[in-house]
Amino acid sequence: MQRLKRTVSLMSIAALMSTATVACTSGEEKADGNSPAAKTDSNVASSGFPIVEQPLTLKFFARKSPPNGPYANMLVFQEYEKKTNMKIEWEDVPQDGFAEKKNLLFASNELPDALYKAGITPLEAVKYGSSGMLAPLEGLIDKYAPNLQTLFKQYPEIKPAITAPDGHIYALPGIVTLTSGRTNKPWLNKAWLEKLNLKEPKTTDDLVQVLKAFRDNDPNGNGKQDDLPMSERNWDALIATMSGSWGLESQMGYQLEVKDDKVHIWVTDPRFKEYLQFLHMLYQEKLLDQEVFTQTETQFVGKMASGNIGFFHNQASDPFTKKKDDFMGIAPLAGPHGDQKVNANPVARDFGTFAITSVNKHPEATMRWIDYFYGDEGSIFFRYGIEGQTYNLKKDGLPEYTDEIWNDKRGTGTTIGQFSPWPGGGAPHLISEKNATAINPAEVQEAQTKLDPYMPKQVFGAPLFDEKTAKEVDTLRQDIDTYVAETTSKMITGAVGFDKWDEYVKTLEKMDLARLESIYQKAYDTNYKKK
Repeated sequence: MQRLKRTVSLMSIAALMSTATVACTSGEEKADGNSPAAKTDSNVASSGFPIVEQPLTLKFFARKSPPNGPYANMLVFQEYEKKTNMKIEWEDVPQDGFAEKKNLLFASNELPDALYKAGITPLEAVKYGSSGMLAPLEGLIDKYAPNLQTLFKQYPEIKPAITAPDGHIYALPGIVTLTSGRTNKPWLNKAWLEKLNLKEPKTTDDLVQVLKAFRDNDPNGNGKQDDLPMSERNWDALIATMSGSWGLESQMGYQLEVKDDKVHIWVTDPRFKEYLQFLHMLYQEKLLDQEVFTQTETQFVGKMASGNIGFFHNQASDPFTKKKDDFMGIAPLAGPHGDQKVNANPVARDFGTFAITSVNKHPEATMRWIDYFYGDEGSIFFRYGIEGQTYNLKKDGLPEYTDEIWNDKRGTGTTIGQFSPWPGGGAPHLISEKNATAINPAEVQEAQTKLDPYMPKQVFGAPLFDEKTAKEVDTLRQDIDTYVAETTSKMITGAVGFDKWDEYVKTLEKMDLARLESIYQKAYDTNYKKK
């Protein structure tokens, strides 16, 4: 199992907070069970533990990822119940079919107290928030969420990215302040590079020459021409990972850039055409994986793990841990016009991970319950567990899972997933440099340093639209996105020639691409433009 996924599962053990010794930051509530509980409501403490003096029970509806065991059995939640005096009755639903059950939940109006790891979409947040099914959270955050308040101040782009047009916050995101957790790094097979006596590529033209050498000169030394020069996860990754070399920056969760406060969707831009022509050349020359549009996630991970690949992008090194010494991160390649940009995810990376419903009779306690995991201490507790049992502190003071966790025969992801819901992603918590050593090892840190000079100054998150506009955007994007993906994929493979480019542009114009751009422009002006 990948090292990243191993780390994720350990969050559950983190629950044994009574023995945790990690210090709180100044913006956090004190987690020491002996700290005094300052009361602001009849049964809810504004700080300290327990959260409530009189025990209470809440019902949570939660997504359960494949590596996860039953939530009720997770050590992190069992220990947190002791610490908070709050019992959670979990309805944990397997990932496959979760979206359908979530829809039925709202349709039947049989609501739990909260939705956890819920994957609530912006449209769902606005729809069910404005209809009164989801509770507004901003007032609760102001009074009962010091960790979230601190993050909002440090990263002002978070709040507008999760605030609905009516001014309310209906769902909390997963927050990633770890820069290396928000980028896909370009990894190059340095073992092949050294064997063939090649130099590290600096430009896209250099890359082509390196890939041709990988293709033709048997760098894996098995006497067969089975070396894979380059691959990417899928169409989305292929478009996003190197588009910055053509000056194309992805903002607001879409293929658009913002220059001088003007939004531009670039899927018809001449620079995008040039990029597609470059990818077509790679594909035709068999430098690019011929399965890039058909492979599964498992197949792509297997290719990374095998080490028999020359160049690809991935967030961390966990899929190829056993081959990590063969690879190195490189700087983004300079394109034909000198462009050298990196596309990155926003700090509020995962939207809609947690929401409180209107039937919840204890929203103050619930907010305090979840806020803990957005601080340093709580997030380490969530991901690593108990010092001396499931993790140890390294010399640099950062947590590291025990050998027993890493070497468990079940695989670390499954091992962690029995005591924490972290594996599978989408959990409501903070990922930072203080709690992510497993997904941010030395080679990943080094790879990120090569990207840092080319990072965007700010990454704008996908906007929340009012329900009417959201439905319009959804309708427009369903047609536009499908057409763009299908047609550009065919251009890359050669099934559609670039003599059809003008026709492609005119078709998108008829699909009202300009209207979609104007909607994003208004959202930018409202949420992000400096007044």
